[in-house]
Amino acid sequence: MRWALVKVSVAVTTMVALAFLLPLGLMVRETARDRAFSGAERQAAAIGPALAITGDPGELTRALASTQAGAAGMLAVHVPGHTAVAGSGGTKVTGLTTIGRPRATDAQILGATAAGHPVSTGVPGGFAYLEPVAVGSGGVAVVEVFIPNAALSQGVVTAWLVLTAVAVALVLISVLVADRLGTRIVGSARRLAGAARALGAGDLAVRVPQADDSPPELRDAAAAFNAMADRVVRLVAAERELAADLSHRLRTPLTVLRLNAAALGQGDAAEQTRHAVDQLEREVDQIIHTARGRSQGLILGDGTGAGTGSDEDAAPAPLSCDAAEVIRDRVAFWSALAEDEGRDWRLSGADAAAPPAVVPVASADLGAALDSLLGNIFRHTPEGTAFVVDVHRAADAVIVLVSDAGPGIADTEAALRRGHGVGGAGSTGLGLDIVRRVAESTGGEVEVGRSAILGGSEIRIRLQTEPAGSRPPASRSRRRPAPRVRLVR
Repeated sequence: MRWALVKVSVAVTTMVALAFLLPLGLMVRETARDRAFSGAERQAAAIGPALAITGDPGELTRALASTQAGAAGMLAVHVPGHTAVAGSGGTKVTGLTTIGRPRATDAQILGATAAGHPVSTGVPGGFAYLEPVAVGSGGVAVVEVFIPNAALSQGVVTAWLVLTAVAVALVLISVLVADRLGTRIVGSARRLAGAARALGAGDLAVRVPQADDSPPELRDAAAAFNAMADRVVRLVAAERELAADLSHRLRTPLTVLRLNAAALGQGDAAEQTRHAVDQLEREVDQIIHTARGRSQGLILGDGTGAGTGSDEDAAPAPLSCDAAEVIRDRVAFWSALAEDEGRDWRLSGADAAAPPAVVPVASADLGAALDSLLGNIFRHTPEGTAFVVDVHRAADAVIVLVSDAGPGIADTEAALRRGHGVGGAGSTGLGLDIVRRVAESTGGEVEVGRSAILGGSEIRIRLQTEPAGSRPPASRSRRRPAPRVRLVR
């Protein structure tokens, strides 16, 4: 927009300058021409009184020398010698005495005499101004004033240069004004666009300052954006509080489950039940703490100034875990149920002797993703269906493959869309979406296909291990608490 304004201003100013300066330049040229001929008239008039008094060549020579044009050799006088009457043709000059330096030919002089009024005629190097003047002897003399071409354009070049400089100055001034105006508009628009991108990337604390030099329309847009961002913060905080409250309601049935599990006595089944209840309670507690912690971060970052502390205090601790260790732990948990249902299973690439596979994901999040995948196998495949979990280490990622020998997934695209699962009764359609969000939080991805070994479904999770600076901003911002309000400048 800034360059567009500059181009428009250059075009408009140039057209206006040409519309006014071209006619003015032509007028200057005509003025110089008129000035030259007016000067010739004055020089001819200066010698007129001497011709009226005498026709003596000596006197006329002295009179020519006393004039400016005569002294410069640009003035000549053609005095008639004798005349004879030639019938009805009037008088005819039969002899001319020329005083000074002539440029006009005899024919041009005779033409001026016959015309009886001043004429201008072209001669080599310029023009000759010929003015007939009556002399004392009764004849007609012709005063010739030479006008060189340089006199016709005297001052024209300088005037054109001045006019050109004026035009260039006008264009430069218009460019500066347009650039200043464009800077105001573009600067405000860029701040608004930057804030919109930051908000879209998950930075809920971003706000747009309402600069006084911004156009009123952009100030209104900035105010509307800030109001929208505040509304989004309140809505997200309310949603997370609701999630925390709903999770808190699970504590009552969890207490009942704990009491019932304690009454089961001893045995593998009782121990597994108590372990599952403990795990479920830890997950509920983590959901409550996470939801309320992030909601508190949003509330402190809504621009009210309620938060205190330095930026270092607000910075979240880096999230990372050993994917091999987490996967080994979760597979061991599900292995007990697999043995009860007669399922063959295999884990490769995640044994205790394998090197660590560090990924930028919290262990609880990665464990929840793997539980979703393994839980889907137990929930949606018949008993006795085998499954395999493979862990591969690439140069910049850790790849986890979860395969089974079940019927597979018919609509793989719908399976990855949140809430569109087709697992039947009891399915919320959120399992694979949880896995997808965990993978995308590292800049990775999830692919759903068919296993070439077992014949059933195969879920391929790619967890990027690149530094945090190389991950997409959207995924990074999703995982950190929002700071206090940050103004985009």
